Amino acid sequence: MNEVVAERLGSGVAALSAIGVRDLDVCFGSDQPVVALDKITFDVADGEFLAVVGPSGCGKSTLLKVLAGLLAPTAGHVSLRGEVVSRPRRDIGVVFQSPVLFPWRSVMENALLPADVIGLTGPAITSRTQALLNLVGLAGFEKRYPRELSGGMQQRVGIVRALVHNPSVLLMDEPFGALDALTREIMNRELQRIWLEERKTVLFITHSIAEAVYLADRVLVMTPRPGRVALEVRVDFPRPRPLSVVNTKEFGAHVARIRDVLDASGGIE
Repeated sequence: MNEVVAERLGSGVAALSAIGVRDLDVCFGSDQPVVALDKITFDVADGEFLAVVGPSGCGKSTLLKVLAGLLAPTAGHVSLRGEVVSRPRRDIGVVFQSPVLFPWRSVMENALLPADVIGLTGPAITSRTQALLNLVGLAGFEKRYPRELSGGMQQRVGIVRALVHNPSVLLMDEPFGALDALTREIMNRELQRIWLEERKTVLFITHSIAEAVYLADRVLVMTPRPGRVALEVRVDFPRPRPLSVVNTKEFGAHVARIRDVLDASGGIE
């Protein structure tokens, strides 16, 4: 296993962790098993924004599925505030790369879907949903349908849907990967603003090194398959972060360091 180079938040991380991952292995197949994840161990502190970056096929999405309770690990475990995650949970929200909105449901109805599934009804949940739609800039679009929205607007609905039942943890699997570069920058800035308002614990998966450094308190870098932790970097830029921070020497140094590790591990062709 590759040596883990870590810049930890400090000895208190484990004690305060919202998410704990311990010796996580995931293998697919039995005759000639493919090892997707190999001995992954890390913590995410309560209210922390952790980004995970790595090459295609390194197991990032597999990691998210295990954290969400959608996939059982081969060995090891993940926990949420000390309780092992073995199934989907109400206190975990998930945002996927595609918002997967139902075309026959309005924006408000799509946003309310998780509440409908778990039986949350009444003025309080409607009020929260409206407040979240306002927060993401969709006030006035409540009765619109997905076909009437841009890609960025659809993804905003997906974020609201993941937050509507007020989970403590938000898992995001390359949510802006399908957007054009300009819209992606706007959504990065908007996600930061939403996170500052909601203060959820976030695990954010991305292929973009710059996106990871801009958004995260820490960046976890993974090797090509089998996915292992190659590097953890703490990002100390004050918040809120303007988009202009990407032009600073310090930002460039973080990006270069992560790129060097990916290049050394074969993650950049």
